[in-house]
Amino acid sequence: MRKNPVVAVLVAADEGWPPGLDPLSGEADMRLMNDRDSLAAHLPEADILLVTDFRSDLLADCWPATHRIQWIHATSAGVDALMIDPIRNSDIPVTNARGIFDRPIAEFVLGLVLCFAKDFHGSVRYQDNHEWRHRDTERIEGKRALVVGTGSIGRQIGRLLGAAGLEVTGVARRERTEDPDFDRIHPAEQLLDLLPDFHFVIVATPLTDATRGLFGAEAFRAMSRDARLINIGRGPIVQTDALVTALKNEEIAGAGLDVFEQEPLPANHPLWSMRNVLISAHMAGDVTGWREALSGQFIENFRRWRNNEALHNLVDKQRGYAAGG
Repeated sequence: MRKNPVVAVLVAADEGWPPGLDPLSGEADMRLMNDRDSLAAHLPEADILLVTDFRSDLLADCWPATHRIQWIHATSAGVDALMIDPIRNSDIPVTNARGIFDRPIAEFVLGLVLCFAKDFHGSVRYQDNHEWRHRDTERIEGKRALVVGTGSIGRQIGRLLGAAGLEVTGVARRERTEDPDFDRIHPAEQLLDLLPDFHFVIVATPLTDATRGLFGAEAFRAMSRDARLINIGRGPIVQTDALVTALKNEEIAGAGLDVFEQEPLPANHPLWSMRNVLISAHMAGDVTGWREALSGQFIENFRRWRNNEALHNLVDKQRGYAAGG
């Protein structure tokens, strides 16, 4: 291994260096990549690949025939953009940003639950119109929430909603009748049978072959008519057209959406004008200082890599997520 390994950093086309990487200036040869030419120039020489652009399809198009990459790190919880065949089927370890976004996303979900229950979005509309409109709102205590995906983010959601007085159930690959963060965890194959019983259904699962399109017409028909769907996982887990139909037909009561099949959501999309929909721009976990926190997490793992120590947040590439603690 050379004294200063080459770290190739893949960012979006309109972005520069991620903040917080300065401590590596004397420890690594840093190379920025944001287009095909820069990938072609730097990827074959990289020892480490750091990916901050989780939407990029450049890796699939530009993966070199020969390389010396020994480790790949994603500054996101989801790693679906990295699961191209040359990476998934290789022995290159992949790590992710597990832990950075857990609490902020859980707070965001609690905020959406409260927003729906207390009709804060309605209050904002009435305020904009200078209209005094009294109405009753809902309690959240005793409401039932189903968290689909019980990884570190799902667990924080379960913990926070439970502390707020909701009855929280989880859905995961395996059933668990006793769990510190959920009343119970059901196996994924029971999802359709569970959906009718919950007021809030929160999508917190990674995007994998098993979860792509998981929420479609059949799932929405199974949900209670007074249920709200909240998606802070990945957009393609929810079939957008089926969701629009379900909202128009009042098969469900509303949706809080931070992620979408197409991002940015087109300005003329019908979801924008639906009064029972709350939209945010893929920002549920992005609190002040999150970029620096991601860089700090990478630097810690980089130094573990340099010292031949076990890496944190190793991803199971066949399952598509980090399964460790």
